[in-house]
Amino acid sequence: LGDSGHKYYLQFTTEDYKSGENAGSCLATVLYPKTKSAPVVNIKCMHTRDQKQIQEEDDRLYRKIRHQTKPIIGNNIPDSYGNIEPALEPVWALAVAGSSYIMWEKSTENLGYFMAQVKSVKQWIRKDAFIEFDYTVLLHEIPTQEMISCHMRLTWLPGHPLKVKYFCASENQGLEDGSGMESGSAAGILHERGANF
Repeated sequence: LGDSGHKYYLQFTTEDYKSGENAGSCLATVLYPKTKSAPVVNIKCMHTRDQKQIQEEDDRLYRKIRHQTKPIIGNNIPDSYGNIEPALEPVWALAVAGSSYIMWEKSTENLGYFMAQVKSVKQWIRKDAFIEFDYTVLLHEIPTQEMISCHMRLTWLPGHPLKVKYFCASENQGLEDGSGMESGSAAGILHERGANF
């Protein structure tokens, strides 16, 4: 594309983050403009998993979190042995989904990210039906190998887009809104966002 930047054509499969099952295949075009603005992405996915099944898993995850009588609080997920307490799995699932928005927006043609760990998480008890968490997540930057700490405020209700506001320590800029337009899903984590582009 010469002066306007580089365009990539991708074909990839998504997988269920928990079971490793194939969740569908996607075709995408990604344009990295010459200017420092975010990539322009067009994506079409064919789901192999039934949407109703994904919805049911979302509802199950949601009910697990809602049934807590006191706020969920956790640190270092997974721990240094790579283990996640079963009680904290729903919180981890939401962190994977939420941080994928951050990775999506921060990635450039030469930089990519993986979520390494949830350093801390705290639930806010709300009067409405939404669930809300404050996270500090560590992102592993590739190829620099740097660890980047991001604060993330995440709000979710099944059937609604996941709302993510975040601030990453390396950037020294205000809260950014990483919310999606389409309905997000915590069960189909990689949904339609290639988290590791």
